[in-house]
Order: sequence, then C-alpha cells, then structure tokens
Amino acid sequence: MNAPLNIAMPAEASAAPKTYRLLIGGKHVDARDGRTLERNSPGHGFTVSRYAQAGEAEVEAAMQAAHRAFETGPWPRMKAAERAALLHKAADLIEARLEDIARLDALESGKPIAQARGEIGGAVDIWRYAASLARTLHGESYANLGDAMLGVVLREPIGVVSIITPWNFPFLIVSQKLPFALAAGCTAVVKPSEMTSASTFVLGDILIEAGLPAGVVNILAGLGSDVGAPMVSHPLVEMVSFTGSTRVGKMTMASAAQSLKKVSMELGGKNGQIVFPDADLEAAADAAVFGGFFNAGECCNAGSRLIVHEAIADDFLAAVKALTAKVTVGDPLDDRTKVGAMISSDHLAKVTGYVTAAASDGSSVYSGGKQLASNAGQYLDPTIIRGVTDDMAIAREEVFGPVLSVLTFESIEKALHIANNTPYGLSAGVWSASIDTCMSVARGVRSGTVWVNTFMEGYPELPFGGYKQSGLGRELGKRAVEDYTEEKTIQFHRGQRTGWWVG
Repeated sequence: MNAPLNIAMPAEASAAPKTYRLLIGGKHVDARDGRTLERNSPGHGFTVSRYAQAGEAEVEAAMQAAHRAFETGPWPRMKAAERAALLHKAADLIEARLEDIARLDALESGKPIAQARGEIGGAVDIWRYAASLARTLHGESYANLGDAMLGVVLREPIGVVSIITPWNFPFLIVSQKLPFALAAGCTAVVKPSEMTSASTFVLGDILIEAGLPAGVVNILAGLGSDVGAPMVSHPLVEMVSFTGSTRVGKMTMASAAQSLKKVSMELGGKNGQIVFPDADLEAAADAAVFGGFFNAGECCNAGSRLIVHEAIADDFLAAVKALTAKVTVGDPLDDRTKVGAMISSDHLAKVTGYVTAAASDGSSVYSGGKQLASNAGQYLDPTIIRGVTDDMAIAREEVFGPVLSVLTFESIEKALHIANNTPYGLSAGVWSASIDTCMSVARGVRSGTVWVNTFMEGYPELPFGGYKQSGLGRELGKRAVEDYTEEKTIQFHRGQRTGWWVG
C-alpha cells in the first residue's frame, strides 16, 4: 500500500486570503450586497482566495460599461496598429508576472506548478499571435461588377462579447478568447469559473496597466446561475464565447437562441489514441500516460480512451502500467509533481463513481483506482481500466479525471468505429509507422484535431474546436479574429442611375 502523501503547507496558508474585487468600467468594485466567494486550495485545504460575488446588478453594470465603451469609446475606432501595440504590451506584462500567475493557478486548481508555468508561457505566445492578427484583419473589394459599381466588404467588430471560461485552465482558456476579441475591436464581459477566478482578475490589472480604455474589459466572479445565465441572455450582448461542459453548453445555446446571438463553444471530449503494432511503442506508451493523466485528466482534450491493437495489447499495456507507476502524484507546488490535486471533493467522488460503475459493468481496474491518503488535499491514483467495451458509460461519457479506459481492435475499420462511437468529436491520436494507416485514420475520425505520432500539442496558428457535441466554431488559427466580426457589404454606384423602376 502506498504511503500517505505528505503535502507541505505553502507560505500562503498562514496569511489572510488574497481578496479580489470585480472590474467594472475600469474600476475595482465590491458587490453591492457585500457577498463574497471563497476558494480553498484543493491541493492543500486552506482558503487561498476571496472574491467579490457578482449578481444580476453587477452583470447589468458591466454590460452597460462594455456597451458604452463600444458605442462611444476609442477602442473600436483605434488603428489596428494601436490595438496590436497594447496587446503586445499586455503579453510582455503577463510574461513578467508568469511565476505569480502560475502559482495562483496551481493553488486554485490543484494543477502542478511546472505545468502551470508552461500554460502561462503558452498564453503569452497567444497574446502575441492575436496582436499580429489585429493588423491583418481586412475586407474585400469587387471591381468586377461593371463600370458603374464597386462592391466593398468590410469586417467590423461584432460588439459586446460575453466570455465564460472553465476552472481547468483558468488563464490559458481566457487567453484563447479575449485577445482575439480585443484585436477585432470588441468589448467584453468576462466570467471565470467561481473556483479559479484569481488569475483572470490579475489579467484585468495587467490590461489596465497596459493602457486598455475603461470598460473595454469587465470581469465578474460569481455563480453560473447568478452571472453566467444573465451574461448569455442580456440584450446588449452580440456574441457568447463559452468553454465548459456539453450539458451547460446546450443550456447556453438554448438561451442565446432566444435573441439569435452568435455563439462559439468548446465543450467536452472523449478522445481516443489509436495504437497500431508498427508504431514506435515506447513513444506511444509515454503519450498514452501523458494523454490520460495530464492535468489529472481534467482536460477536454484528454486521451481518455486508449484504443490498442489486440496483437500488442498485453505487452503494450504492461509498458503503460510501468510508466504510470513512475508518475509523481502530489503537492501541486512541487516542481517534480506530474499529477496534482482534483478540483473538488465532489468532482473526485464523481470520478471514482465512474471507476466503480465500470467494474460493475464487467471491466477491471488494471492499475490505480483509489483516492490517495494525504495529510491535506484530494488526490486520485492514476487509473487504468481494462476490458472496456464501447457501449459502457466509461467509454462514452466524459469522466474528466485521471482514468484511462482501454479498448482493443483487430482492424482499422473497428478502430474507427470505436473512435467515432461517442457523442463527442474533439480530438484523436493515431500511432503507426505507415503513412497510409495514419492518413486513413486521420481522414476517418470525426474530430476537430487529429495528432499523428504525437499527442496534445498546440500552436496558436492552428484552429482548435470539435465536431458533434464537442462544440461550435473554432478558436485560434489565422481566422480567430474574424470570428469576432460581422461582415458589411457596401455598394458604390458611379454616374447616373440606370435601371429605373418607375418611368
């Protein structure tokens, strides 16, 4: 039996929780009724943050501020070069505070500090990429409509955008949305998860320091019912950008449909890594462990299904199990940690419930499966489940924990059937030395991203999003700024009017 984890208490545990106020109209304010939310560190158990808790009154104030900033403020009317310069400055300021922001995310989410540093560094790159796109946004002209007509197509910022982000990648995901909205000239109201709001409030301070005009970005902490729902339905909002569960995504879409708002969503995933016998099996085994247990499996892109050819299944899974035993689980603030704490006790119970149900359905726990004893925090042993069939809940539903379900196949057709037999279509991976096999799988899998002989790498230049119930639209990529615009057609007639209707 593993010895209990001994989690060291950080300096923050003996200090008063850091307090964060709402950002509305360029000012930090408290909630009108004085309510606050507290966040306990899931890896350590102490209260790390306290936020002013917004409600409908604060949503209304933030919407009015964003609307004023869009209708009468300078931001949408600036030269693209000026907006780009501010985004570059914001990126520099994020980079300068990388360690502080990473520590906040590690404390609030339970993710390993080394991973958090990588995420903030990735966010810096995204902000710089968005700045570059600000200056490339352009329209079209048509001089082929006859001598008397010139057609011009303009791209204009869509208006006020509601941005709602989840708890698993607090700073990274807001950075996949907000800088592109800003590059287009939009204004925004941002709601981070009530469990991981601190780093988004720090981003608000950074944007003020960078010189962003008041009201362009407003940040609210609060519950989905009190803040998220009115942010979606508010009449001043022209677009909603949401990342979260498919269940909440469906509710968000239904609400936005009442006023036909534009909606962009990145939702759940049940992603498979397909491993063929001719693959680099050492590399594939490492990627299987990484894909299954990165961020404690609390990742929409997690490779939570390992789909392995039956001819190599036993030996390959033995290698995966051996690597899993080397994964360091523990203190999120320890640089050696690979898997940190689960986000909450309720979520931990949900994940272990899936493991128990899978065993009842006829599969077996091949490795892990238990909550780890510790002096503080909530930790789950990385888990591998064998004997899974594609009709089981654990093979079809998003577990969102460090649980790797193993399925086997004997033909490429069967592998594709298993990969596609879920409601989701976010991502997939294929491992083979054959370019024909890799191309067949990449073309046949119904998902927004397919990794070939690698897994879960990302670049700002490449679009990200899903098929089926994994979302609508794409984030990142060269058209990311265009997503936050409307097209306007203008037709110029030269000379005397022709084609008279009357007379």
